Amino acid sequence: MAEGKLKIKLVRSPICAPQKHKDVVRGLGLRKVNQVVERPDNPGIRGMVNKVPHLVAIVG
Repeated sequence: MAEGKLKIKLVRSPICAPQKHKDVVRGLGLRKVNQVVERPDNPGIRGMVNKVPHLVAIVG
């Protein structure tokens, strides 16, 4: 099965978020608001995005 890519954008600052949420955002490779990173589309990355849907968005 060919795996696609996800473009993930940090839309809100994790400053007031719990430490676990900050760790997830950092694990995705996001550091700045409006930064977009490209990650493989697999269950692990999808799970990380689902843990912090209020902070990140999947774009394009």
